[in-house]
Amino acid sequence: MHSDTSRVRLLIFYGWVYRQSAYLFIFAVFLAFLRAGIHVAGPASTLARPASVAQRAKSYLGLGPRSEDHPIPGLMDAADARFRAKIGKQSTTLAAAVAEYRRRYGRAPPAGFDKWYAFANRVGFVMVDEFDTVVEDLQLFWALSGEELRRRAAMIGRLPDVDVVRIRGGRASVVSGDEGEPGARSKGFKAMLDSFVKDLPDLDFTVNARPDGRVVVPWEHLVHSNLTDRCQSVVSVSSLGWRRFRLGSLATYLLTNSTCPSTLFISEVGLGRRDGQGLDEHNTDGTFSRSLTSKLLNEQAGTTQSAAGTEITFVRGTGMNGVDFCRSPGERYEQGHFFSDWRTYPLLVPIFSPARAQGFGDIRIPSHYYYGGTKRYTYAWDPINLEQRRTDPMEVPWERKRDAVWWRGASTGGGNSPPGFGEGYQRHRFVRMASVGRLWNDGADLERTTTVVFEPPVPAAKVELDDEMNVPIVDAGYGYRAARVPLAELNRDVMDVAFVKEVVPFDHAHHRVGDSVELGVAWGYKYLLDMDGVGYSGRFMALLASDSVPLKATVYDEFFAGWIEPWVHYIPLSAAYSEIYNVVAYFSGPAPAVLNAAGLSSLIPSSAAGYTYFGAPSPEQQEYHEGDPDEDATRAQERRVAVVQAGQQSSEGDRRLRRIARAGKQWKATMGRKVDMEVYVYRLALEYARLWADDREAMSYDG
Repeated sequence: MHSDTSRVRLLIFYGWVYRQSAYLFIFAVFLAFLRAGIHVAGPASTLARPASVAQRAKSYLGLGPRSEDHPIPGLMDAADARFRAKIGKQSTTLAAAVAEYRRRYGRAPPAGFDKWYAFANRVGFVMVDEFDTVVEDLQLFWALSGEELRRRAAMIGRLPDVDVVRIRGGRASVVSGDEGEPGARSKGFKAMLDSFVKDLPDLDFTVNARPDGRVVVPWEHLVHSNLTDRCQSVVSVSSLGWRRFRLGSLATYLLTNSTCPSTLFISEVGLGRRDGQGLDEHNTDGTFSRSLTSKLLNEQAGTTQSAAGTEITFVRGTGMNGVDFCRSPGERYEQGHFFSDWRTYPLLVPIFSPARAQGFGDIRIPSHYYYGGTKRYTYAWDPINLEQRRTDPMEVPWERKRDAVWWRGASTGGGNSPPGFGEGYQRHRFVRMASVGRLWNDGADLERTTTVVFEPPVPAAKVELDDEMNVPIVDAGYGYRAARVPLAELNRDVMDVAFVKEVVPFDHAHHRVGDSVELGVAWGYKYLLDMDGVGYSGRFMALLASDSVPLKATVYDEFFAGWIEPWVHYIPLSAAYSEIYNVVAYFSGPAPAVLNAAGLSSLIPSSAAGYTYFGAPSPEQQEYHEGDPDEDATRAQERRVAVVQAGQQSSEGDRRLRRIARAGKQWKATMGRKVDMEVYVYRLALEYARLWADDREAMSYDG
């Protein structure tokens, strides 16, 4: 009897809800504006969400859809549209390529353009028109005569750490500037020329033997290009000698400062102090609690800004223009290449380097790590047969990869001159952040928290289906929420990061140290972090070739900058890295630490069928007392979050993440091939040969 009465009351309640649904909808909209969530400045997602139990419940109750869309789908969709549009407009005939060249650059292509096009067409090259990087790198050299360019190349080619790739009579050779053994970078560049060197005129390529940038051109020379040809007094081997530019101070900082507009020149006063400007909140315990909102120029970095601050700010891209070091000079304390201890040349000289950062004038060429094959830098490399396999034997199926961030590397990040700035370098900052909770003595770091925006899972244990009405009653709310989450707990769920070698000193009490492992261990994780070291990162192509997703944070642009699209082929990260936890939360769903912080710990039963969350191992699993602070990837702890229909709510994020993984792998297989690098170098060689000549008009293509 009592049961029948309860059932009648429930039916009456449902009827009242149905009649009042309009009023409830208005009230729900009002509440939606009061809830913590994400401020979206980017385009909304166009991807339709699959119907779920939670949506049907809200539809019945008149609560409407979620209040706001997450910005990541919008970033992905906009990036996909840009990349498709770029692919679709590439020239498909020689005549069209010539016309597009004239339209873009206002002059005829270089001599040999027809042979280059035939070569590119024969190997299936895609980005026929996208060589703005070449034109940009060589633009200033048009102010020099061919004779002056050759003089400067000959001068710079006699200095240490510069090799010369010399073409004579259709054959290439390599010599070292200091008469030593030529380096791997120049040998790799020579190998890239072999397929077409017979068609090139005599010329010299002065190749940087170091991974970091060398050429710093003052701002006046960038604006008044005629000045570059007048600076004869400083252009001599003696003026570029080792003592003058062997750094024992902040010389690189000051030299790159000279590349800023005169209105933004920074005083040298205080630049040698640890508490120099720009370290917004350098706490006594060594932590950095900065606000990316004030740190980064959103217009320059291309961000989707959130009212909640740094952690939910996502950059549209990364690279040379990601941070304006002229307007944000303090950022230089957080990038190691400003503390380089190698000579830097403060004038226009031709140096061919694998990457280029803001303030530098190096000419970009493909990295020898990308072109060659090594066990350390090449995906699926067979060290016995010296060839690349189709699939790495250590590759892991997507469903078995862990939803955690993986990184191992040395404590590089730049030079160490002057010493004492290492804790601010890019690698040191990230490893310290990711080490909170992974070490026994974290001190004040244990109090650090971060904001994570997430969509709560609908737990199977808290859904009741009425037999008569088939209406789900859901206890957990639907839509995005924000919670302050302790880093110590969150890192245990989503981070597996450690230094494996000490180069620039670091505090072992705050930076996790692990053992060196094979590159293939990374394939067990969905998120593979890629950070700058002394210069650019040589791992990027290997990470793209894998079945995982690279997360890339860099201040460098490489030769392929115009061919690849962030949010399509990889996920870009800001220089602060703080949004990385929200990246993982969107694609993989909330980690147990997030649900705990949000008061939803009931959604993480110890054992339940449903979505399996693979986090990083907890510190309890590590043998600290036995002197083993690291754990192998195979010891990762399995965590489970039970949701309706086996993780249906987070499946959109996982599908999108896998789409990036597949797109990156496809890009590497079609646009990041060795032959694509040869096409780039061929085009660069033709452009440089025209500048090398006395009669540049005669070195233009007249077809």
